[in-house]
Amino acid sequence: MTVPVDDWTVPAVGEPWNHDTVETNGVRLHTVTAGPEDGAMVVLLHGFPEFWYAWRHQIPSLVEAGYRVVAPDMRGYNRSEKPDGVDAYHIDELVNDVAGLVHAFDRESAHIVGHDWGGLVAWQTAIDRPAVVDRLAVLNAPHPTKYEQTLRSNPAQLAKSWYVGFFQLPGLPEFSLSALNFEALERMLRDGTVRADAFSETDIARYKQAFSQPGARTAALNYYRALARRNAKLTVTGGGVGDLPVRVPTLLIWGERDAALDVSLTEGLQQWVPDVRVERLPDASHWVQFDAPERVTDLLLDSLP
Repeated sequence: MTVPVDDWTVPAVGEPWNHDTVETNGVRLHTVTAGPEDGAMVVLLHGFPEFWYAWRHQIPSLVEAGYRVVAPDMRGYNRSEKPDGVDAYHIDELVNDVAGLVHAFDRESAHIVGHDWGGLVAWQTAIDRPAVVDRLAVLNAPHPTKYEQTLRSNPAQLAKSWYVGFFQLPGLPEFSLSALNFEALERMLRDGTVRADAFSETDIARYKQAFSQPGARTAALNYYRALARRNAKLTVTGGGVGDLPVRVPTLLIWGERDAALDVSLTEGLQQWVPDVRVERLPDASHWVQFDAPERVTDLLLDSLP
């Protein structure tokens, strides 16, 4: 089913993508698809507080290289369905969304690429559903065991993660994110980048429009709330997330000037990810694919068969 097109959903006339709705794991996800139908499939997972548009710089080059690209709005975001309740955003549901998305396109597996929250889901998909993942690429999102260990041992990372606690509060984070015409969202994007022009005025307007969809703010925050509940339960019952191996070839791209995630999160990953390649970009921020779009695209193309 094709989703109606409007002037903020599609960046420009003639771009190489289509808008569809895909049923997966009991939810309807708005997806952007592009590239030859018989090409190797690449699934692009965006982060918070984004939508499929986070990959606008990478999609054309992936298509030109012959890949079949699928970039969803993850559940709760933009035009995708927004199920009620925190439990609907448990990491298991998010992983099942990805696996179902791959299977919805009659594929057994795909290359999975994720940034920020999309990166966390990509890591967990490779851990829990390895048969679904051919190759993994993650941008500025830590391996879950490494992140847990770093929170316990690195006061700097604990301080940087303050917002996760704030997001657990009911109602106030939703209000804060939308106040004064989404000033907090705009500041997050503008002030968080290295390049002053990484996000254009048009980009900012589209992000605001996507995040203003009914229910989108609560859904996005429920990702954090569900993960906090899960981790608290694991701590009580088993001491933590445990050792979580990733067996597929993995590329980790990391903008070193990330205000929320310490660069130490890129170190010592081989014990969980034997086949890992780490590329640290010193002049890029958390929004690495906007700060360094060409470099990120080149790295992705170089890592994919």
